[in-house]
Amino acid sequence: MALQELWDLIGIAENALVIVSGFVVVVGLSGMLIALMTSLNERRREMAILRSVGAGPAHVFSMIVGESVIMTMAGVLAGVALLYGLLGTGQALIESRYGIFIAIRGLSSYELLLIALICLAGMIIGLIPGYRIYRYSLADGMMIRV
Repeated sequence: MALQELWDLIGIAENALVIVSGFVVVVGLSGMLIALMTSLNERRREMAILRSVGAGPAHVFSMIVGESVIMTMAGVLAGVALLYGLLGTGQALIESRYGIFIAIRGLSSYELLLIALICLAGMIIGLIPGYRIYRYSLADGMMIRV
């Protein structure tokens, strides 16, 4: 009975951590969107020059979407590397201090699915600034703004 109550309590804490990590992902993706949208104004001239030398709107669109996918994948890879690095260095300490052995195993299929969903969300976030840069005209980026 006591173990069942303990597992129920741990289950509630685990659900709370999942919700918090979901919010962290949403905030991170929002920050990436804001950074990409802000950089569009600074990179207008660059995109216009690319368009003037032959890059089509679809090419510029795919560059922006690709940038968001690369940024998302870099964040995911850094997070997974940090997780395994901290687990590797803290495993002995946790076992010696608290008597809890944390087994280091590979990513489960559920975790791989979450990573794939995060990468898909990063690509979808990249569609917004990509569409915006797709709509910019060539002359718009070549004008000098004061």
